[in-house]
Amino acid sequence: MEYMLLIYGSEAEGKKMSQEDGQKIYQEYMTFTQDLTKSGKNKGGNPLEQTATATTVRVRNGKTMVTDGPFAETKEQLGGYYLIDVPDLDAALAWSARCPAAGHGIVEVRPVRTMPAA
Repeated sequence: MEYMLLIYGSEAEGKKMSQEDGQKIYQEYMTFTQDLTKSGKNKGGNPLEQTATATTVRVRNGKTMVTDGPFAETKEQLGGYYLIDVPDLDAALAWSARCPAAGHGIVEVRPVRTMPAA
């Protein structure tokens, strides 16, 4: 079954981080990604650019509205994701606990819904 590991953290805290600490966390992510890939469970994933680069699109009453930035102000922002294929939720939770974000932010684990064939 596929699960998304959605990685949230504070961009403000990240900006305060020393270069040394940032490099340490980067290496932790590289190790986690390598372990996940070697296990055959990694189906993809990437970090996201900061929310200042986001564009939000809404369509209301047939009119498209485009605005800069995220829709809502939050303390933690979506910073990246992993798509994993594991047998069950317990396995997804075990992998999410190994993700570096679990130690300084949060990892939201969500099953991917299978869409019926058209």
